[in-house]
Amino acid sequence: MGIVSLFYVFVLSGCASDKEVSKPNENMHMVHSDLNHSTSGEIPKGLKVADNPTYQVGSKAILEDDHMKGMKGAEATIVGAYDTTAYITSYTPTTGGERVENHKWVIQEEIKDAGDKTLKPGTEVTIEGNHMPGMEGATAEIVSSEKTTVYMVDYTPITGGEVVKNHKWVTESELSPVK
Repeated sequence: MGIVSLFYVFVLSGCASDKEVSKPNENMHMVHSDLNHSTSGEIPKGLKVADNPTYQVGSKAILEDDHMKGMKGAEATIVGAYDTTAYITSYTPTTGGERVENHKWVIQEEIKDAGDKTLKPGTEVTIEGNHMPGMEGATAEIVSSEKTTVYMVDYTPITGGEVVKNHKWVTESELSPVK
């Protein structure tokens, strides 16, 4: 009986592993759900405060994307609004581990020697932002870009837990008005 039980445990754990391995890094939510997010409110040098953002500092908005577990649907307080170019990047953390695919967002001012020209998809860059573990100093590939207003926000995950302070970054298209 014990051998049969061990056999089933082995088979079932193998099935679970197959599911995990078949979809590594399929979406950012899965990648970042267990990572600690930096709560630093520091902004990169040269980042310009938005003149007339849709969501004013101190106002509330609903998060419409799930960069991290419990984010989508949460009510956020706008902490900062800045005009820049936001990039989706893929990188291998400097701390080791699996490559992070399609990370939202790294902004122009967080890319070493980026200057003021929009970088093209496929460009290899060094990230200077440190809002996720292993991000700062990582070599990344630009996946896509978007000129937009980016927001730093505070929110409480809909899955419960502590308030996430100074989440970097959410784009304007990832927010909706509180109803």
